[in-house]
Amino acid sequence: MSTASAASKIPVTVLTGYLGAGKTTLLNRILSENHGKKYAVIVNEFGEIGIDNDLIIGADEEVFEMNNGCVCCTVRGDLVRILGGLMKRKGKFDAIIVETTGLADPAPVAQTFFVDEDVMASSRLDAVVTVADAKWLSDRLKDAPEAKNQIAFADVIVLNKTDLVSKPELLEVEARIRAINPYAKLHPTERCQVALADVLERGAFDLDRILEIEPEFLEADDHDHHHDHDHGHDHHHHHDHGHGLKHYHDEDMQSLSLKSDKPLDPSKFMPWLQQLVQTEGGKILRSKGILAFAGDDDRYVFQGVHMMLEGDHQRPWKDGEPRQSRVVFIGRELPEQMIRDGFAKCIVQ
Repeated sequence: MSTASAASKIPVTVLTGYLGAGKTTLLNRILSENHGKKYAVIVNEFGEIGIDNDLIIGADEEVFEMNNGCVCCTVRGDLVRILGGLMKRKGKFDAIIVETTGLADPAPVAQTFFVDEDVMASSRLDAVVTVADAKWLSDRLKDAPEAKNQIAFADVIVLNKTDLVSKPELLEVEARIRAINPYAKLHPTERCQVALADVLERGAFDLDRILEIEPEFLEADDHDHHHDHDHGHDHHHHHDHGHGLKHYHDEDMQSLSLKSDKPLDPSKFMPWLQQLVQTEGGKILRSKGILAFAGDDDRYVFQGVHMMLEGDHQRPWKDGEPRQSRVVFIGRELPEQMIRDGFAKCIVQ
């Protein structure tokens, strides 16, 4: 996919989150606020969303126009067909938001943007946004694997209903989220009062921006040796165990970060990565990385959802830019040592 065409493609945000977490509040804001943009919202079930009927002007069979110019439609079938229909409507949309049902794993929706050529020709996956309920998330993480998938998969997490929990409870739920996914942007909110710019147009799947894969803050953990401490974020109290805050390790979800200052051998790395996602792809929810190959003056970037990978030479390394390779995997029950050993074998010694 050339970057030139990316600008003309309509960005698509996948919105996920448990029932009752506040997705409807966020969607109603998109469909009613005077933001001057034209958004299309695709919801699974019109009934359960509770869109305010006063906001709806005209409706053909499955697309409802709102009085701020946005449209809302229901998925009564194939997402690909609905997206195709939206693309043919007159007037370009600024963005499309696809809401998944509360129990859904966002991965299959995201994968549509890796496999369907019609969809890829006219739209691009922008980010996966998960709305989570500060009060109930910890319980959900215990009893619902989908809730964990939604957190692990997210680029942006809107941690809603923070007014219903105490400060220590909020720090605890944030620590639980970070144990699963340290890379997502986290926005604590009440009544989903988050700037729409913080959830839409994030460019999280844009290969040019893949390198914003640094964690928001790097925590101390058992593998201190491969984490650089960032003491600028001590206000999160994660380094400070004097507060009695526990540092969470999620039993089955983890993120894994690999780095090398020495170049990689492309004839070893690419087959290794392909083989890894073929065999372990079910466990790898998201993967992304930037690679410095031996004898190659261009940065290579890739990202993946489960077994699907896309990658490309992106641009030349700049003068003075450290030629460092970084790869991130987020998944469940990752064979960590096997991945580390395999990566190490791809480094040119």
